[in-house]
Amino acid sequence: MEALTFSIVGIGATGAVLAAALLSRDHEVALVDLKPNLDHELKKNGLVISGELSYTVPVTHFFSDIEDLKGFNPNVVFISSKTFHLNPILDKVERIFTPGMKLISTHNGLGTEDVIAKRFGDDSVYRMSLNFGVSLHGPTHAEVAFFNRPNHLGGVKPGMDRIGSRIADVLTECGMDTHYVDDIKLYVWKKMIMKCTMASICAVTDKTIKQALDFPPTREIAMGCFKEILAVAKAQGYDLGEDYLTQALAYLERVGIHKDSMCADIENRTPTEIDFLGGKVVEYARELGIPTPYYTTMTNLVRSIEDQYR
Repeated sequence: MEALTFSIVGIGATGAVLAAALLSRDHEVALVDLKPNLDHELKKNGLVISGELSYTVPVTHFFSDIEDLKGFNPNVVFISSKTFHLNPILDKVERIFTPGMKLISTHNGLGTEDVIAKRFGDDSVYRMSLNFGVSLHGPTHAEVAFFNRPNHLGGVKPGMDRIGSRIADVLTECGMDTHYVDDIKLYVWKKMIMKCTMASICAVTDKTIKQALDFPPTREIAMGCFKEILAVAKAQGYDLGEDYLTQALAYLERVGIHKDSMCADIENRTPTEIDFLGGKVVEYARELGIPTPYYTTMTNLVRSIEDQYR
């Protein structure tokens, strides 16, 4: 059976953790990122992951251009970029893609795997739902605040478990407990209902998740958004049940002492991921004929703020 060789495209917080985990067990891994001077920093310091996961590993293969992967020939490529970089990245991936290569979306948001599959075919694409929280403390140091094991990995279409299970097993052996599942979209919805709802509220109000849920006016907005996105998920075949919202709110109130990453995007005047978060919910709802006044308002507010500096 062909050995797995990996590439991680996008060495932000998520990509750094995935790369460090794989390197910790001496897998062949190439890192790709456009950040200036990252090559120098990685050669000097390697990757350091602290907190709930702990790795300190050297990095041998680093490229600043995806096209340089031609000589490395990975057969599994994790795409761990921000969603607004997805299409430009796929333009580059098209130039190095070979038959049998598997592409794995580890993004936040809804529908990223469908965007990739539209270009490369359903049988080439997997999606991961990651259940850890991580932030960068420097270009080569990431801290994992929590890990609610396991992660989940699944193919875009049925029957992709042979290679998918191998990848999940490799990640598990590296300390990144990962289960292969037949319907990955179920797990994406379970996570993204929370992310899609709270990201825009936190970004507009500059509150932590817990603050937004504790303050009655923003909690009212959140509850309206939750009801809308649950209706969209149900219409797509994912009825998460009566207990989901109670469990989700309890989870968010427990771990929501931080601000959503979209707050940092707004503060740093960088692009947000609103198109694959609130924007995707609104898009799905319109296709299904479901009204989403709360989601439409919050999505448009984020886009309006972003427009001020873009």
